[in-house]
Amino acid sequence: MTRFTQAELEAARDRLVPDVVADGLGVLFCGINPGLMTAATGHHFARPGNRFWPVLHLSGFTPRVMKPAEQGELLSYGLGITNVVARATARADELSPEEYREGGQLLASKLTGWKPRWLAVLGVTAYRAAFDDKKAQVGPQERTFGDTRVWVLPNPSGLNALWTIPKLTDAFRAFRLVTGLPDASCAGGPED
Repeated sequence: MTRFTQAELEAARDRLVPDVVADGLGVLFCGINPGLMTAATGHHFARPGNRFWPVLHLSGFTPRVMKPAEQGELLSYGLGITNVVARATARADELSPEEYREGGQLLASKLTGWKPRWLAVLGVTAYRAAFDDKKAQVGPQERTFGDTRVWVLPNPSGLNALWTIPKLTDAFRAFRLVTGLPDASCAGGPED
């Protein structure tokens, strides 16, 4: 993995990272916003401490642990990635309430065109802020966007210490089972 200096990471601040998306995906995973490492590399969930890629595999969404640079392969599994807020920051707490609301509105309009079966928002706080749903919890939501159903998953950031890899894996696996997507980690084996 490429090492970046602090100055190189700071230079990535406010950069936009393209969505990994196609029409009609099974699941569109939605992060809060790109971190500086993601913006510097152009690859989602690029910070080494982020557990997204290992948990995606352990929960059966992918047949192996993918590298962030392989994010385009997600489309072949019917998966994609976007963010609530597009601009890169060092921490999510740098985002304003207005940015979350505007991001939620923009995301809602994008979903009507993309039409994924599921939107999986990675972080209950981000979901609450973006969609003004103060009582939302991890799990299925009543809100839909056209035919797109919504599920909130825990944030896989390494900073989210309450959610260990086993707990994250259980939450992601429970969601995968609801989506009806096959267990890709078994490569055709029996369902877990």
